[in-house]
Amino acid sequence: MSEQHPHPPVSVLGLGTMGTALATALLGAGHPVTVWNRTQTKADPVVAGGAARAADAAEAVRAGEIVLTCLLDHTSVHDVLDAHTGALAGRVLVNVTNTTPEESAELAAWAAGHGIDFLDGGIMAVPPQIGTPEAFVLYSGSRRALDTARTALAALGDVRYLGTDPGLAALQDMALLSAMYGMYGGILHAFALVRTGGVSAREFAPVLARWLGGASGLAVPTAEQIDNADYALDVTSNVTMQAAAYDSLCDLARARGVDPLLLEPFGGLLRRRVAEGHGHEDATGVIDYLTTTTSPGEHA
Repeated sequence: MSEQHPHPPVSVLGLGTMGTALATALLGAGHPVTVWNRTQTKADPVVAGGAARAADAAEAVRAGEIVLTCLLDHTSVHDVLDAHTGALAGRVLVNVTNTTPEESAELAAWAAGHGIDFLDGGIMAVPPQIGTPEAFVLYSGSRRALDTARTALAALGDVRYLGTDPGLAALQDMALLSAMYGMYGGILHAFALVRTGGVSAREFAPVLARWLGGASGLAVPTAEQIDNADYALDVTSNVTMQAAAYDSLCDLARARGVDPLLLEPFGGLLRRRVAEGHGHEDATGVIDYLTTTTSPGEHA
C-alpha cells in the first residue's frame, strides 16, 4: 500500500486542538487529508487549508488508506467506529486518543476481529509542536501497520516504535506524563518559595530551567540502579543525607508560609528507607514502596 502511494490518503477523525494540528501537519507533508468531526464547523480551518470535509464518519473512513482517530476517549472511538468495521477492514487504524494500556489492548483485539490493521499511539507533544523536531509519538501494535503508515506518521513527529504489544505506547505515555506532573509540582513549589523573598517567577525561571535540565540526567544512573537491583551502585548522595536535607526543605517552606504538600510524601519515604537500614543507598530504593515488581520480565 505504502509503495504504491508515497503519500497515502489519511482520514483524521476528531478535530480538537490536537486533531487539527495532526491534520494540518499531514497536509503540509503532501498527504491527501479527509477530516470529520461531530461539530462540522471545527473542520473549517483545515478544509480552508486543503483538506476534504467528510459528511459523516463512514465517508471519512472510506476516503483514507490510513484512518487516524484523535477523539475524546476510548468510548468515543467505539461510538464512532463500531458501525463502520466493514469499511475499515483492510485499512490501517492509528488511534492516538488517550487510552489506558488495557483499553489499547481491547481496541487491538477488536480491530483484529474485523480485519483492521491496528496501531496505538501516545503523542508526546502539545499541538503547536506537531510537525516540528520537538514532537515525538510513541507507537505500539502491528508492525505492518507501522510500516504502511510510517511516511504519514513521520509528518507528525519522530516515530518511536515500542513493539507489538498494543498497550506499550499507552503505558509509556502515562509514565512520561506522570514524570512531567511530578516535576511540575516541584516547579510550582519552587516558584511559591522564591516569591516569599520578592523574586518574580519570570526572574527565577531561567535558572530553574537550567537546573531542571541538568537534573533530568539523573534518569540514566537511576535506571541502572533499578535494572541492576543495586541501589548502592555509584551513590553520590546517600539516603541518610538526603532525608535530613529534605526535612530542611519542608521546614523552610512552612517557616515562609508555603504549604509543602507537594513535597512531603517523598520526604516520608526517604525517612522510611533510613529507618529500615538503607541509609547508605541512593534514594532510588523508594521505588520498592511503589511496586512489588522488581524485574521488567515480571511485566510479561
